[in-house]
Amino acid sequence: MSYFEKIKNLPLAKEPIIMGIETSCDETAVAIIKNGREVLADEIISSATEHARFGGVVPEIASRTHTTAILTATERALKSANMNLSDIDAFAVTEGAGLLGALLVGVSFAKSLAFSTGKPLVPVSHIRGHIAASYIADKNLKPPFITILASGGHTAIVAVDDYYNLKVLGSTIDDAVGEAFDKVARVLGLSYPGGPNVERLAKEGSNTVILPKMLKHYDGGEYDFSYSGLKTAVINYVHTAESKGLTVNRADVANSFQHAAVDVLVEKALKAAKERGYDTIAVSGGVGANGYLRETLKNATLNKGIKLVLPEKRYCTDNGAMIGAEGYLQYLKRNFADLTLNAKAVVPL
Repeated sequence: MSYFEKIKNLPLAKEPIIMGIETSCDETAVAIIKNGREVLADEIISSATEHARFGGVVPEIASRTHTTAILTATERALKSANMNLSDIDAFAVTEGAGLLGALLVGVSFAKSLAFSTGKPLVPVSHIRGHIAASYIADKNLKPPFITILASGGHTAIVAVDDYYNLKVLGSTIDDAVGEAFDKVARVLGLSYPGGPNVERLAKEGSNTVILPKMLKHYDGGEYDFSYSGLKTAVINYVHTAESKGLTVNRADVANSFQHAAVDVLVEKALKAAKERGYDTIAVSGGVGANGYLRETLKNATLNKGIKLVLPEKRYCTDNGAMIGAEGYLQYLKRNFADLTLNAKAVVPL
């Protein structure tokens, strides 16, 4: 009997304990989650300092780091939760989207754990994982709600109509907001990762640089975004000033860019919540750790009858807990994979 034939009809655990494995980019993350919401262990080994020397993520370095770190992260998670592999009911792993080489490390490792223990292998979308982090932040959270998905690879306003049905109301038509933060950081002479460094510098400046409003004459969706023009406007502003021998107030540029990039996210999320009659807005993705975004959302929803769900900053960036949380939902649907599971650079929501 094949592995899949053995596990496809296994009875579901009453209180599932899921191991979430995430290796889509530069974090090697392993977490253990109970009932999709209780974090029993959460380990992250980052290679960000290695990539900083090159101004961005180097796929080969990320993949090599995952191969050396994934066993350590797993052992730490099991020790932290005071568990053995036999205590795990299923192994959830990011199958995409992300860097193929990096993803393959996690997928291969999860397949070996699932096969050796005879437990289900659960494929998880990295994007859905980010959204599921809100269930860890608020253990009583239930759909429907609106989520702002904002990261280095994705920017969207998503209606979470129920646990499994998500509708993208609008998304970026070019660069993602996190990508724009990284590119602006580079032109300002800031190191990788760009987002946190732009935020730090912005605290020293003022919103005084005039930057374009995105999609001013766009005929597409009302919830769509575009960060390419904003990024280019910042680059042109800095280069033009430098070519004229003028001193650029980098803090003011960072502050003005942050306002332009973030304010529209808040504006469109509030509009979507009002339009659909939803009383909850959540934040997901790495840019969700941005302090200005979090404060702006708090102020915008205050006394408006809208509940705000802000995951800890640790659960906004890539982590295994979010994969375990989404893995729990897929486990309940018996969305099990066989050993032919492969990594995918792009996955549908």
